Amino acid sequence: MSIANIFDIAGSAMNAQSVRLNTTASNLANADAAASSIDETYRGRHPVFTALNNDVLDLDANNNGANVGVQILGIVESDAPLQPRYEPGNPLANEEGYVFYPNVNPVEEMANMISASRSFQMNVEVMNSAKEMMQRVLTLGQ
Repeated sequence: MSIANIFDIAGSAMNAQSVRLNTTASNLANADAAASSIDETYRGRHPVFTALNNDVLDLDANNNGANVGVQILGIVESDAPLQPRYEPGNPLANEEGYVFYPNVNPVEEMANMISASRSFQMNVEVMNSAKEMMQRVLTLGQ
């Protein structure tokens, strides 16, 4: 693996954290969205990632690290139970008087957002450090 692969790895990690931030923002935006049925209720979403590594994938040596970094496998809905609340005066209440709220915990989502933001920042620092090292290598010949 060469130092040039650092940019690919950090870039894919930044992309993954960007997706994580977007899904967290979507969860927070819909945390209080009420619905009259279970089927219509928003469910929290979470991205699923995997690490790509040439050694694990048994790729040939001529691949030059094209498959290293973070891959987004998809976004899954949380299977945590929804929150039914008895609110017979709510216009969205069903015939039994219940309104369903998403299975999103705003405190957990804020912690997830802070973690994703910090991870993104760390990958920016990795890219900046690699750039600085490459610039210093170029000045060695002067």
